[in-house]
Amino acid sequence: MIVRNKNFLVIGVAKSGIAVTKYLLSKGAHVVLTDIMSKEKISTEVGQLLKHPNLKGIFGEQPPQSLLVSINYIITSPGVPMDIPILERARKENIEILNEIELSYRLISSWTIAITGTNGKTTTTSLVGEIVKASKRETFVVGNIGTPMISFIDKATQNSCFVVEISSFQLEGIQQFHPKISAILNITPDHLNRHKTMENYIFTKSKVFSNQVEGDITILNADNVNTFSLVNRTKGRVVLFSRSLSLDEGVCIKSNEIVVKDQGKTIPICPISEIKMPGSHNLENVLAAVAITYYANIPVEVIRSVLKKFKGVEHRIELVETIKGIDFINDSKGTNPEATIKAIEAMSKPIILIAGGMDKGTDFTELISFFQGKVKHLVLLGETSDQIEHIARKQGYNNIIKVSSMESAVTKSYEIANEDDVILLSPACASWDMFSSFEERGNLFKEIVRSLKGV
Repeated sequence: MIVRNKNFLVIGVAKSGIAVTKYLLSKGAHVVLTDIMSKEKISTEVGQLLKHPNLKGIFGEQPPQSLLVSINYIITSPGVPMDIPILERARKENIEILNEIELSYRLISSWTIAITGTNGKTTTTSLVGEIVKASKRETFVVGNIGTPMISFIDKATQNSCFVVEISSFQLEGIQQFHPKISAILNITPDHLNRHKTMENYIFTKSKVFSNQVEGDITILNADNVNTFSLVNRTKGRVVLFSRSLSLDEGVCIKSNEIVVKDQGKTIPICPISEIKMPGSHNLENVLAAVAITYYANIPVEVIRSVLKKFKGVEHRIELVETIKGIDFINDSKGTNPEATIKAIEAMSKPIILIAGGMDKGTDFTELISFFQGKVKHLVLLGETSDQIEHIARKQGYNNIIKVSSMESAVTKSYEIANEDDVILLSPACASWDMFSSFEERGNLFKEIVRSLKGV
């Protein structure tokens, strides 16, 4: 793909939009960067970029459709809705619309592993990245995990490996993206405000393997009905993993040990007791990571060694502090009910749950049903607090406190907590009603918790 002297419209000034703009300018392209955010609110980094002679900025409004006369390619950020007027017009004019992942893929010759799923993406991607790095292969862990893929394509060689966490928003823009190994960890209801139906959401997730061919590997969760339903939709070789089934082929549990069953052989990988991360959901993430790396031809001893050391990722069931016998757990990455259910299941002590956030059109009924015998108090904040309260009271759960800030949520929780309780931030919602990201939400929670140590 030729970039030099081409005209690009980049929509969105989040991480990927900024990274794409920097790359394109460095290669001699002409760029129009646009966002509905006003010019006063854009970052200093974007402000500095705007000094480049090949960059024009349009902020605080939708870009005029007259721009399209001179545009060769449009690059969208993941949060940009695909039905905005300028994109509808661009399709009619046959202007190619790409996202950062698709653009990056077209510019590399490296080996690619892609990991998607409703939950567990970041943990699994991080673990796979650590295992591949330990095999002495140059590895770049990128994508929805927080680092744009395009930031590393100049450093990558044909022998490098990109381990890509890819979200449903990013998968919407896939056209040629072709990972040698793809994995779908699970699919449960999420982002239905964007995808409208579960059928659309499942189809979007399946795009991770849409360009795979015979000789490629597609890894699916046999325990999740939605992922298992996709076994006949890929042209790649299907490898299953399961926490509950004894598989004839794939990765599963045998006598409390993770094993790979491959062409009649049973290869022991690691006893479950030696895995450091808490929770049954993390066991699923480990099984997926084993499947990915085993079929990427990583030596078993390397896989085993990393599994025994890996402790998890920030913002996912992360122990922040224990104060006066009370554990404070940061699970800000729990952005949907299924993730929060898994966090609740991972706790062995009584829970004070801090939840609520941006409304994604989610049903919280099942979440509330998991409170019995586990969640002693529910502290709510954010856009969905009224909705969650209504559903909880309808189900007979009344130990509810509503607050307006994270600081109030933490201090109120601490006031009502007893020794041997857990204060768990696991919002079951996105962060964008009050915060720029789940990381910002989690970091504020940790900052407030640590300020309590002197109280």
